[in-house]
Amino acid sequence: MAVQLGALLLVLVLSLAQPAAARRKLLVFLLDGFRSDYISDENLESLPGFKEIVSRGVKVDYLTPDFPSLSYPNYYTLMTGRHCEVHQMIGNYMWDPATKKSFDIGVNRDSLMPLWWNGSEPLWITLTKAKRKVYMYYWPGCEVEILGVRPTYCLEYKNVPTDINFANAVSDALDSFKSGRADLAAIYHERIDVEGHHYGPSSPQRKDALKAVDTVLQYMTKWIQERQLQDDLNVIIFSDHGMTDIFWMDKVIELNKYISLRDLQQVKDRGPVVSLWPAPGKHSEIYNKLRTVEHMTVYEKEAIPGRFYYKKGRFVSPLTLVADEGWFITEISNPTSEPLPSDLWMSTMSCATCPASPRCPTTGPGPGWCAC
Repeated sequence: MAVQLGALLLVLVLSLAQPAAARRKLLVFLLDGFRSDYISDENLESLPGFKEIVSRGVKVDYLTPDFPSLSYPNYYTLMTGRHCEVHQMIGNYMWDPATKKSFDIGVNRDSLMPLWWNGSEPLWITLTKAKRKVYMYYWPGCEVEILGVRPTYCLEYKNVPTDINFANAVSDALDSFKSGRADLAAIYHERIDVEGHHYGPSSPQRKDALKAVDTVLQYMTKWIQERQLQDDLNVIIFSDHGMTDIFWMDKVIELNKYISLRDLQQVKDRGPVVSLWPAPGKHSEIYNKLRTVEHMTVYEKEAIPGRFYYKKGRFVSPLTLVADEGWFITEISNPTSEPLPSDLWMSTMSCATCPASPRCPTTGPGPGWCAC
C-alpha cells in the first residue's frame, strides 16, 4: 500500500506538466508515527480539522508500511514509490563497509552524503528536474544534493519542529502557492511520533499532539479560502508507520546475554529490527547463538524472505534480527517505546484533498477544495 501511495503521488504530479490553466498545486504532509486508528470514524468526531478534510474527499482505512516499518525507509518509499531494496534507504541507522561511513539520524553529517540517497529519485527531485518549483519544510533529506539536484527551497530540520513551526510552515507554503513561488510544497511534522515514543500511543501527551495538528488543519482550511486557492490545490496527508505499546521488563531481548558484543564490527538500531555486522570469522558463531533466542527471528542476508523486498539492498547487513510482535531488541537494557513490524497497529494513515477528485465539483461556487 505504501508503494501504491507513492505511485499515486507521481500520478497527481503529472498534472503539473499540463498547460498552466490545467495545473494545480500540490501540498503534501508527512505526519510521523501517525497510527491509522487515530482518525477512526469515532475519533474524527473530536477532530474537526481532519473531519473537514475527510468530508471533502477520501480516507483509506490504513496503509501497510514497507519493511522495515521504520521512519527513513518509509519516508523514501512514499516519495519514490519503490521498495527499500530498490531505493536503498533500508534503515534509520546504516553502515557501509566499503567506505566505513555510517548513516545515523540526528548524529552525524555523513548521513547527508548522497551515498545514502542516490538509490532512487524522490518526487521532489523529479519535479525540480522538470523545472517545477519545490518548497520543503523540515523534510528529512531536502537539504541533500540527490542525483546532483536540490529543491528550490529547503527549511532544514535541525530540532523537533514545534506546533508554531508547523503552523508557520503551512502558512508560508500557502503564500508560496499564491505568489507562484511553488508548485509543490512538502511539510514534515514529528510531534505525534515524539510523544508516542516518549509516553506511548494511548497517552494524553500523544492525544494532545494530535489535537494540535488538528487545530492547524482547521486554520489551513480558513487560509486556503482566504488565499482563494480552493479550486487550485491538491492536499495529501500520510504517515510512515504506526506504533504499539511494549512492556519493557517483560518483553526485551538483550543481545549481550547471548553473544559478546566485542565479536561485532557494527550494530545498527534497536527495537523491532536490528542489523549486525559480525567481526571477521565470527559470522557462524553469532548466527548459531542467536538463532535459538526466543521471540525474534535471525535472518542471514540471503535468507531474508522475498516478500520483505529488502534483502537486495546495498546496505543490508549480514545478519538481520526481527522481533516478534510486542518485543524489543537492544544491546543492553534501556527502556523505551518503539514501533513494531508486521503488526496491524503499525498500520498508518492517508487522506487527501483535491479539486480534481470525481467526488469534488470542479466548477461553480460549490464547496471548493476537497479530497481525492
